[in-house]
Amino acid sequence: MAQPISNALLVVDEGSSSRAVLLDHFPFTLGRLSDRDCVLLHHGVSRDHAFLVQEDDAYYVVDRGSRFGTFVNGEKVERRLVQFGDTIQLGSLEGPALRLEAEKRASKKAGSLLPNLKAIAKPGSDLERLKWFLEAASKLNAIDAIDEILSSLVEVTLQLTKVERGFVFLNDAAGKPKLVVGRSVDGLILQDDSTVSRTAIHQAIQSASKFILTDTLTADAGLRSESIVAQSIRSVICIPLRRRSSEGSSAARETMGVLYLDSRLRAGSMTSVEHDLLETIAKEAAALVENAYLIESEAASRRYRAELAIASQIQQGLMKMQVPELSYAQISAHSIPCLEIGGDFYDVIEAQGCLYVTIADISGKGISAALLASTLQGMLYAQVLAGRPLIEIAATANQYIFAKDVGKYATMILVKVTESGEVEYVNCGHIKPLVVSAGGEVSRLSAGNLIVGLIPNVAYCSGTHQLISGERLLLVTDGITEAENKSGDFFGEDQLELTAKSLAVEGILERVRTFLDGAPNSDDCTIVEILFRTAH
Repeated sequence: MAQPISNALLVVDEGSSSRAVLLDHFPFTLGRLSDRDCVLLHHGVSRDHAFLVQEDDAYYVVDRGSRFGTFVNGEKVERRLVQFGDTIQLGSLEGPALRLEAEKRASKKAGSLLPNLKAIAKPGSDLERLKWFLEAASKLNAIDAIDEILSSLVEVTLQLTKVERGFVFLNDAAGKPKLVVGRSVDGLILQDDSTVSRTAIHQAIQSASKFILTDTLTADAGLRSESIVAQSIRSVICIPLRRRSSEGSSAARETMGVLYLDSRLRAGSMTSVEHDLLETIAKEAAALVENAYLIESEAASRRYRAELAIASQIQQGLMKMQVPELSYAQISAHSIPCLEIGGDFYDVIEAQGCLYVTIADISGKGISAALLASTLQGMLYAQVLAGRPLIEIAATANQYIFAKDVGKYATMILVKVTESGEVEYVNCGHIKPLVVSAGGEVSRLSAGNLIVGLIPNVAYCSGTHQLISGERLLLVTDGITEAENKSGDFFGEDQLELTAKSLAVEGILERVRTFLDGAPNSDDCTIVEILFRTAH
């Protein structure tokens, strides 16, 4: 196995969030499968999409024959050298952006330099300041946990500035600074931030620049805020902790927090070199905190994806069924979620000497839709086995979803087919079922009702139809009819009818894939077909 370059980091930007993955082994796999080294759930990403490999201290990305392709800096590739700063995208130029970055690490030479510096550095000299900087940088880079990084930041800056107190504030989700670390010069933990200068903190965050008053007694009156005077603060230093990737951002948005130092007993004294050292260490600490956040985010994301994979397996297990072998009906069905888990489901049940088929589409997609789909599927299954009439089953499902107030609803169809071909169906806001004759003529079952879960106490009614031998009853969700190609055109109900004249389930799905022509489908696709034949 090739050894990774020590500063190799893959940063994954997914729009609303980003995460970092350390390239610690090769090949480094990318795809939708939960066991990939970097899992990407974008609908254009294939299960085993691509991988990164290292050859002669260089990185290459290799496509694994993915469905929609791999792109480097906007160009579709099969194998390509990637360098720091290059952007890799899988399946679509609108999908997640993967970027190689150099992870900052402390120089390995620092350890060998420190003993010599300690021997020759005189108190107050530039060499002593350099020794302090190398020790501080080495200490910061030796740890990964955010609280330890920030504690070390406060400790080493207290050594440099010789002030009495040090604090680190990080912005919360609302952008307000919250205390995360506080220390006194003698090592005491400080948890009370009521006596710090809020004006200094606010100014440093809003301007993304340092705020330093070494002696408030001699400073201009305009620089002495009410909080500085009220808290008898003699010197105050406030350094913003800036994000690295903040081009185009406002000053406040590019700042993740502040390093705050002050004294209430004596004035401070700092040279220009010490000012620069302080800013450099704060910048180094901010970069380390940002890296730590990205790594923590990746770990949380991995846990989430593992749980999502389990949820997907459970849902697929619920969708699996032993399709009954009936002398009068042959059933074909397929369901394709657009995400890892979906809101469509179907079920096929033999009970009371009849065939029951249910198909439903929960509003929305993802985990919330999948949870309601699983609940509704279980409810319908139990009521069918209990022999309840279809209209009562629909009314119960409607009342249950409405009463739970989950902000969702469902379209669905309940179908009952007897051995003689008599069909009873309840259509709750769903796409009308198609009946395809042996000769290819297509008609629709038109009886309909309101969707379930939107309005309470709805009275549902059923429709009927008589199948003859050789006819097919086709049920689909709108992921089929609303499949959208790159030109923005929908597959549509007319094209579904035309396709259904000559093709069964697999042929219809293949025709939809051809229509999409590489465009990812944005909704779950489910299709169920019942071929009726006269029993002998």
